[in-house]
Amino acid sequence: MASAGKVTGAHVPLLETTPVRRASIPGAVFNVSTSIIGAGIMSIPATLKVLGVVPAFILIVLVAILVDISVQFILRFTYAGETMTYAGLMKESFGRLGAVTVQICLLINNFGGLIIYLIIIGDVLSGNQADGSVHLGVLQQWFGIHWWNTRAFSLFFTIVFVLLPLVLFRRAESLRFSSAVSVVLALVFVGICSGLAISAVLGGKTNTPKLVPQLDNQSSFFNLFTAAPVIVTAFAFHYNVHAIGGELGKASDMTSAVRISLILCSGIYFTIGIFGYLLFGDSIMADILVNFDQASRSAMGSLLNDIVRLSYALHLMLVFPLLNFSLRSTLDELLFPNKKPLLATDNKRFASLTFALLVLSYMAAIAIPNIWYFFQFLGSTSALLLSFIFPGAIAIKDVHGISSKKDKIIGATMIVLAVVTSTIAISSNIYLWAGDSS
Repeated sequence: MASAGKVTGAHVPLLETTPVRRASIPGAVFNVSTSIIGAGIMSIPATLKVLGVVPAFILIVLVAILVDISVQFILRFTYAGETMTYAGLMKESFGRLGAVTVQICLLINNFGGLIIYLIIIGDVLSGNQADGSVHLGVLQQWFGIHWWNTRAFSLFFTIVFVLLPLVLFRRAESLRFSSAVSVVLALVFVGICSGLAISAVLGGKTNTPKLVPQLDNQSSFFNLFTAAPVIVTAFAFHYNVHAIGGELGKASDMTSAVRISLILCSGIYFTIGIFGYLLFGDSIMADILVNFDQASRSAMGSLLNDIVRLSYALHLMLVFPLLNFSLRSTLDELLFPNKKPLLATDNKRFASLTFALLVLSYMAAIAIPNIWYFFQFLGSTSALLLSFIFPGAIAIKDVHGISSKKDKIIGATMIVLAVVTSTIAISSNIYLWAGDSS
């Protein structure tokens, strides 16, 4: 986007079509933080069981630093060129194939995320039937089983009265208040875990957490690599860099918002990780919600369980619009590459894509709830591509001649780490699944 006669450097506008009313840095912090936290917060405590406290802390910090670097690559090459989207950025470096590749990855990551969020929300509100056992949702526990608190109806109600009003906003900045509430809900969850863990420590009911991993056999070693993609996925928000950063107007403002958000989210992740691990020890599950559900033996435990589950469901409802925001724009860009940007022009196209995504995600969440496992596999792979491999490749390709030798080395390192970690994680998961099947 930089051209002769224009201001260049850290304060150059990220997009040529800067909105009349620019977004605020605090609003961007809430939106970035909400995009980051997502559903990953529930999986972090289990990574401490696998990695140990010290390696997990180091990995969280390392991933946060690499995410910051990868975002800087995206921002620098965006305002050095003539692009407004992630796909456009890849097109400048790798042509039409690069653009389509990032669009497909973003569609898999975000659409899969929408479906998974709806599945989790449905599980919390109306329960599920897994492995032949019936698990009641909060609404059914409170009011009994009725037609109006079935999974299909509760999700329909949520979509119509909660999600639809939020996804109709045309600017990410308009979601800053819902994102602020989402961050507060995440902090409520952290607060409950912290309080329960401290109470357990004072009562002598906790075991000392492992500071380093215990490698008993070969599978234990490979399990270390399955934890890394969990943390990488938990920090993935690159699909929203252009949507949020473009409304700020200056790359330096987006840099500040991203760094504040990374510090905030790193603190949340490590806090929930350490206190969740203290609370449940080695019995902690891949999704800590399961532990809370199993621990609700008393009236107080049941109440706290309901608060945690409902706050988490509401948190996901408020993350959903940000995931949908970039998904809708990317789908429009893929289907209508020669038309003007969706948000600025065509009301009919905007409405059609908005309703289509809601209907498709609802139908998938209702009809095939086990699609969760399929999207977990594809989602972690696409998240690694969007977060590290594509930004690293852009820095190495260096079509604008702005990468230093250090940038290219870091870019290559990110790619190698992402590929090696992903390959070992996928192989380990296949090995574990094969072992369970046999």
